[in-house]
Amino acid sequence: MPGMGQSSGAMQGMPGHGMGSMPSATGAAMIGTNLQAGTAPPPPIPTDRAADQVYSAAAMAHSQQHLRSMHGGQNFSQVIFNLAEVQIRDGRDGYRWDGSAWYGGDINRLVLKTEGEGNIGGSLEAAEVQALYSRAIGPYTDIQLGVRYDFKPNPSRVYASVGFETLAPGFFDVEGALFLSNKGDLLGRLEGYYDQRITQRLVLQPRAELNFAAQDVPEIGIGSGLSTAELGLRLRYEIRREFAPYVGISYDRSFGDTARFARAEGQGAASTSLVLGIRTWF
Repeated sequence: MPGMGQSSGAMQGMPGHGMGSMPSATGAAMIGTNLQAGTAPPPPIPTDRAADQVYSAAAMAHSQQHLRSMHGGQNFSQVIFNLAEVQIRDGRDGYRWDGSAWYGGDINRLVLKTEGEGNIGGSLEAAEVQALYSRAIGPYTDIQLGVRYDFKPNPSRVYASVGFETLAPGFFDVEGALFLSNKGDLLGRLEGYYDQRITQRLVLQPRAELNFAAQDVPEIGIGSGLSTAELGLRLRYEIRREFAPYVGISYDRSFGDTARFARAEGQGAASTSLVLGIRTWF
């Protein structure tokens, strides 16, 4: 047809047509995002902005800072209690909490953590707070450095803390830390949980926490090795994402000399509790 040759020739210079692209082994054109990965340096950052001809350098610097902060440089905050529950068990009922708060950006954050437990109508058995600097070292992992202070049990202790938080493959939340006290005691903790979504609002959360000690610390009832473990299974209903009551079961056990210290105080080495609580964040 008239003009066919001219049209065909014009297409030779178009991306993805004729000699302008080479087919890959699968037949796909090797252009755009289908190109092979390379090591060439990126193009230079543009420095010629039309607005520079209108506004002062100070005004443009302020505008660029605002642009950077609103597209990845913001600071955020969150307060969350993963556990806030009543524990119903044989003998004296108790309560337990485990929460944290943080403020910062994607890389650097200030983190506060707290957890503890006690007996309803009785004494507070354990309570601690941690103040940590958290820095992201990967897309899913933070390292944390700071201090921990134990209000209970007596005598109180101050610890230097180094730990991590990570989202492991399979979406398991895992935390670990080492604590060195002002008395030279070395403790460790490893905990993790997994949110198994049954429906859009019903979530089953298995959870485990293990505590270790490098030596016996009889004045606070801790023995060397694996000292205590908590295994739990909690089913929550998210009325809102930020507010979810739950019910579950928790099994706590002491091991080795820790169990011996507990028996000497008239306590059992193991207990099973029905738990009722609320998971909340804001």
